[in-house]
Amino acid sequence: MSGVSVIVPIYKVEAYIERCARSLMEQTLKDVQYIFVDDASPDNSMEVLKHVLAEYPHREEQVCILHHEANRSLPAARNTGLDAATGEYIFHCDSDDYLESNALESMYAKAIEANADIVYSDWFLTFPLRERYMRCPAYGTADGALRGLLHGTMKYNVWNKLVRGSLYAENDIRFPDGHGMGEDMTMILLFAKARSVAYLPNGTYHYVRQNDNAFTAIGSNVSYDDLRYNAERVIKALDSCVSAEDLACFKLNVKFPFLISKQRVDYERWNLWFPEATKYISKHQASKRVHLLEKCAAKRFFLPLRLHYHLLQLLQ
Repeated sequence: MSGVSVIVPIYKVEAYIERCARSLMEQTLKDVQYIFVDDASPDNSMEVLKHVLAEYPHREEQVCILHHEANRSLPAARNTGLDAATGEYIFHCDSDDYLESNALESMYAKAIEANADIVYSDWFLTFPLRERYMRCPAYGTADGALRGLLHGTMKYNVWNKLVRGSLYAENDIRFPDGHGMGEDMTMILLFAKARSVAYLPNGTYHYVRQNDNAFTAIGSNVSYDDLRYNAERVIKALDSCVSAEDLACFKLNVKFPFLISKQRVDYERWNLWFPEATKYISKHQASKRVHLLEKCAAKRFFLPLRLHYHLLQLLQ
């Protein structure tokens, strides 16, 4: 058994995979299993990857490359990686992102020190010419962290979290095969089963915002269907173990992106999705701006939503 298994799904990332792979091969942690899952990528991603890996022969025995015969989506690629993982802890790295060189060592050391089921860290939101440091809130308990995820005070991204492998296996937690949009809500299910969590106040991961071909590109009706599927999956799993208020706030978070739009159809969709959550807007642990937008949507005052969208475009 290795200390950490890193799962890297690959699809249409030939412009990014070299940087990602080098950041992985140059990790200061030695005891790592690297699992690259080719989800039938139609470009030269795998050729670029193999060229990079050849430069790190000391890592050769730690690398496992798996292939899907046909494209099966990001969740399926993550599950294929989980099936091959032998590490005590699991880490997911998206193939258009990259890590600080001490990321895995720092997170693994924190996990061992705290005997934590999950370690989460700060991260960088990286643009072509700039980046922002994204600080996570500190929670002393797994329940506190779960509530933070439901209220949106912490993001449920998969890639800044190190998770004990047994949490997946013992609770039969898998990623939602075929339902890509919102698949990272799976992390909420893992936090719900965790006994202890630990926070690492260091930026370890660079989430890159520039790849329109990435798994997370959105916009179709299929994406909306997937998002609803994944939200319902979480709601069903947590219905009996969290408060109605916390679950309602999760519903508000799921549909909030519909309000960052200039389209009336998105505002209408906000009202159609989980209308029972509307009465909890004041309980939502969110900014005054978010509360104002939600209240405008609930009262069907759509002009402020449209003006807000255009203001955001000007500020970018």
